[in-house]
Amino acid sequence: MISGHRYRGANPILLTLGMHIRGSALPFWCGFAEAKKLGIFPRRGSKAVHILRPQLHSREEPGEAGEVTLRSWASYRPVAVFNAADLEGPGLAELIGARQEAAGLQARPEPERLAAAEVVLSAWPVAVSYGGDRAFYLPQLDRIQLPDSASFDSPAAFYATWAHEQVHSTGHASRLERDLGGAFGKPRYAREELVAELGAVLLGERLEIGSELQSHAAYLEHWISLLQDEPQVLFQVLGEARQALELIAPEGVATKPEGFIAS
Repeated sequence: MISGHRYRGANPILLTLGMHIRGSALPFWCGFAEAKKLGIFPRRGSKAVHILRPQLHSREEPGEAGEVTLRSWASYRPVAVFNAADLEGPGLAELIGARQEAAGLQARPEPERLAAAEVVLSAWPVAVSYGGDRAFYLPQLDRIQLPDSASFDSPAAFYATWAHEQVHSTGHASRLERDLGGAFGKPRYAREELVAELGAVLLGERLEIGSELQSHAAYLEHWISLLQDEPQVLFQVLGEARQALELIAPEGVATKPEGFIAS
């Protein structure tokens, strides 16, 4: 929020989930010490989101024939940041306004946002069939199946579901080549669902259509079990979800439909 720095790696997913939990529409974050210098503080009861800050390390180690080799590695430490919606203090509104202007963020009417999302989703080279009451991706046919759009509670829910299945399709052998062969209730299945759901959250945020987190609560128990058994999987799926996002809708790609003019 203060520096204009864009978070990288797995952090955008962590922060996007943090926005969903808060019901916030402000994608701006800052640390307590940064805010305090400006006389801005978290509201009582506010909770931080912990992002991951890489720490680079190196060490000289003896190699063969007396040679010295340099070994390098990275570790990560959690850093607490607060969302702009959780802060209060003089000058906060002006700071948020300036950051929104600098970031080029403008509220667009829903019809424009949905039309723009359809442009991006329709450009993805995986055929979509319509009908039935279930949404799924068939790796064998490289095809997405969706219920008719009228079956959804809202147009946004339809596009969010489409985004979820598109993330699944990035795992095809011709693309990112993830393991898509797991059965429901098994770790491989839970892992892929977690990639798809986190990827859909990111994609929904980039396309400004939101995501249907509540629709996938049935998978939560499997995710928790998976992460308890293998905590490192979380870091892997965060990275894979980010890869899927950049394959479908690379950062900076135009998301305005033809015929719309930005104000």
